[in-house]
Amino acid sequence: MTAPQGPIATSGEGAGGVPIPPSAVVAPAGRWYRFPSGASLLGRTVYLVLLTFLTAIFLYPFLWAVSASLKPREEVFDNKLIPRHWQPSNYLDVFRGVPDIATGAPFERWLFNSLYIGVLAAVTVTISSAIVAFAFAYFRFPLRNFLFACVLATMMLPGAVTMIPVYLIWNKIHLTGTQYPLWASNLFASAFYIFLLRQFFLGIPREMFEASRMDGDSYLTMFWRIALPLAKPALIVTAVLEFKASWTDLTKPLIYLRDDNQFTIPRGIYNLLGLLGPSAGGHGDYQIVIAGTVLATIPMIIIFFLGQRYFIEGIATQGRKG
Repeated sequence: MTAPQGPIATSGEGAGGVPIPPSAVVAPAGRWYRFPSGASLLGRTVYLVLLTFLTAIFLYPFLWAVSASLKPREEVFDNKLIPRHWQPSNYLDVFRGVPDIATGAPFERWLFNSLYIGVLAAVTVTISSAIVAFAFAYFRFPLRNFLFACVLATMMLPGAVTMIPVYLIWNKIHLTGTQYPLWASNLFASAFYIFLLRQFFLGIPREMFEASRMDGDSYLTMFWRIALPLAKPALIVTAVLEFKASWTDLTKPLIYLRDDNQFTIPRGIYNLLGLLGPSAGGHGDYQIVIAGTVLATIPMIIIFFLGQRYFIEGIATQGRKG
């Protein structure tokens, strides 16, 4: 008799007549179901056509930017994805500048500034938000839900409302014109990330913390050894989102930065756009600006590519809690 192919549900009686519950049905390994088993050929075709169409819509702006960055000045806005004349030297001009036009600080300096500011912003907001989120998830204290609602209510305030008061605070402590306002405010956590991390901490069985307390662990040890490792997907998602927000932020650098050597990539490209424009005596070398934009986009693509599985894992974890 040949063995059955693939895992199946089995049941019966064991020794002493003890019933054996049916085993779980497990899908065969190495198999990927792209469509439901009952999906028709027409449904699959419509799905693929729609997916291809939406993918093209999302990819077109980036492909256009890559194409424009490889064109000479006269052909930048001809809307052709394949350049008639190739000029890859535009990427070198981003670093060495355009003749007769001062482009400010070197582009590699702007890259470095954006990198370390983004890392500091991501690390500080992840740690501070995790501490607050753990407190709201684990501890039981009066007005806990009310205070958490107040934290969430701060997300309803537009950034324009708090922009001037925040600037006055930094100006009062004489830190305007420095890079500290671009990341130091993250030391006080973020309402959105507190909410995100709290949901993950609530999914951790409370018995694990109680057992840790019985073993003599402190609250800090519980947070460091239990909460943080189990919430790793949420922590990585928080860090990636905040790094992206810092990397692409233009408002704060425009408000607080004055020196070219302090510029981040968005602020530097904005400055480059003004210097190369006809109003500033330039010749409209927008291909240089677009090349710098493409260079600034590539690191974020790499980061999201490396962290995408944590986004998926985080969504799956939230689904299991539901």
